Amino acid sequence: MGPLIPMEIIPAQWNNVIAVLLGMAFGIVMEGSGFSSSRKIVGLFYGYDFTVLRVFFTATVTAAIGLLYFDYLGWINMSMVYIHPTFVTSAIIGGVFMGLGFITGGYCPGTSIVAVGIGKIDAIVFTLGLMIGIFIFSEAFPALEGMLNSGDLGTVTISETLGISPYLFVFLFTIMAVFVFFIATLIRRRVKEVNY
Repeated sequence: MGPLIPMEIIPAQWNNVIAVLLGMAFGIVMEGSGFSSSRKIVGLFYGYDFTVLRVFFTATVTAAIGLLYFDYLGWINMSMVYIHPTFVTSAIIGGVFMGLGFITGGYCPGTSIVAVGIGKIDAIVFTLGLMIGIFIFSEAFPALEGMLNSGDLGTVTISETLGISPYLFVFLFTIMAVFVFFIATLIRRRVKEVNY
């Protein structure tokens, strides 16, 4: 049945409308989860707040299980679902820069926009820096393109790389998420004990 737009179940003209509505809904959920607070976000790195970990693990597990069920029931054609190619060099460099920005600024690009939406000054400064960084990267991209496109693994998935079925991988990932939630709770309790 799906994807809905590529299979012309929904007209392509709705593409941007749906994107805006989904983006707004995502922003509302992020604000409701407290992701407009840089203290809550960096709490993950300092061990006193694991909301970010819980929300994103839960979202990932829910989406993965949902996709597998939709595939099993024939509601989505997984061969038409776009999988972004893996570029190892880009992933490593991007991960380092993203991590540094995350820990020093207290936001990622998405959470900074959510915080800007409610008028947070630190998020406005962070987002201005983000825009300047995007501009600099855009100007430097022709010189960096060869390096950033190196280590191209194509459209691989973790289950393919491990040689297991996607169903087994999602099951193991769900078990891992529950274990991580348990460990995160122990760490948070320990940090609270040390701080009091």
